Amino acid sequence: MARLVNLFLICLLALATPAAAQAPPGPAASPSDYILLTVIFRHDQSKNLDEINALQTRSGFWAKFPPEGIEIESWYIAMGLGYIVTLRVPPARLREVNRAVEQTAWGAFRTEFYPTYDARGIAKSFREQATKK
Repeated sequence: MARLVNLFLICLLALATPAAAQAPPGPAASPSDYILLTVIFRHDQSKNLDEINALQTRSGFWAKFPPEGIEIESWYIAMGLGYIVTLRVPPARLREVNRAVEQTAWGAFRTEFYPTYDARGIAKSFREQATKK
């Protein structure tokens, strides 16, 4: 019974919230609904790790990047370089990702953006063809 009441209250709240104030759409479901975007965060090597972490904390990096609803495909740390992050981004939300980076990462990192696609299937096919000979 309590679950039913909670569900009812959640539905009422959703109906009472104006569309503009509702959360952004969730992660896209298929490759036609999103792009992969690789963001390279190159550490500012004039700063040590404590200074970089302090900048990230002050700017709210961890709370704002990536924006709510943007799915993280991968997040790697490359030693001597920084973060290499690949996101699934609905095209209409690309500006949000850019703004989150501009507002929170600059100063600690130099950033680069690369539209990306998954070529594992293509590479596997080439590999299989090459080993059959």
